[in-house]
Amino acid sequence: MTHIGYTMMTEQAGPRDLVQHVVAAERAGFDFSVTSDHYFPWLEEQGHAPYAWSVLGAAAQATATIPLMTYVTCPTTRYHPAVVAQKAATTQLLAEGRFRLGLGSGENLNEHVVGGGWPAAHVRLEMLEEAVEIIRALFDGKNVNHHGPHFDVENARLFDLPDEPTPIGIAVSGERSCALAGRLADLVIATEPKAELVDSFERHGGSGKPKVGQLPVCYDPDKDAAVRRAHEQFRWSLGGWPVNSELPGPTGFDTATRHIRPEDVAESIPCGDDVDTFVEAVRPYVTAGFTEIALVQVGGDHQLPFLDWAEKKLLPALKDL
Repeated sequence: MTHIGYTMMTEQAGPRDLVQHVVAAERAGFDFSVTSDHYFPWLEEQGHAPYAWSVLGAAAQATATIPLMTYVTCPTTRYHPAVVAQKAATTQLLAEGRFRLGLGSGENLNEHVVGGGWPAAHVRLEMLEEAVEIIRALFDGKNVNHHGPHFDVENARLFDLPDEPTPIGIAVSGERSCALAGRLADLVIATEPKAELVDSFERHGGSGKPKVGQLPVCYDPDKDAAVRRAHEQFRWSLGGWPVNSELPGPTGFDTATRHIRPEDVAESIPCGDDVDTFVEAVRPYVTAGFTEIALVQVGGDHQLPFLDWAEKKLLPALKDL
């Protein structure tokens, strides 16, 4: 069975609203939730970027059953991996076992703020691998001293740990990241419905593990309004990962996407309120082998109407996939 999730997108809503939204998503019957972890929005029009880990702590207390996950946290630049391990273990305790730690190699958009520069892609993957090894050791309750090519850890140990280590997911976009995820992750994360990513992950050791995808949608009874909103706030998503990981701020994304038309966005993001259109947009993820798909409703002010519609119409239809 495919599980359908809800995205708390920190780029488009403030912290109190995000918690309210995930409570409503739990009530609506979503199977799980994920949370972005940004310092900047992709575009100024989105307008938000609260600290995801504070939101997660509040969400863990405000909800009772819906699983939580970062989608994704970069544990290499803005955050040191030893600190990520502590945050994740604490969140898992607050969530009483409902939390998964999604990790990725990051975007310049968020990581540049600490002034450490932005490494080449192959270096970022090396850093991610070393970070995961540090986090796993701390999750195991070890006293960690580590002096590696990218990170130092001096006499670190986590004193508050859940009974079972927090599951770790790794975001992938190609063969090298799939190989890393297959070796080190408990689940794989992707933002495109590419069967080759699933196949590569499984080939490198991920067989039988969850595969989590993500799909932006824009519900609105007025389809034209939905298309306009999707273009205004989500045209950045058409840039592709090689571009999106490199640009340093919202101005860069605005400049890079000025040529994208509303109709271009509508071709990749289902807009309006036709249930069949939304179901058909989810189907490629199922066909590609993803076991979980998190939906992103575009527009911070349009979450509650979407969740009400999803409960009554969309989720029942998606159960048939």
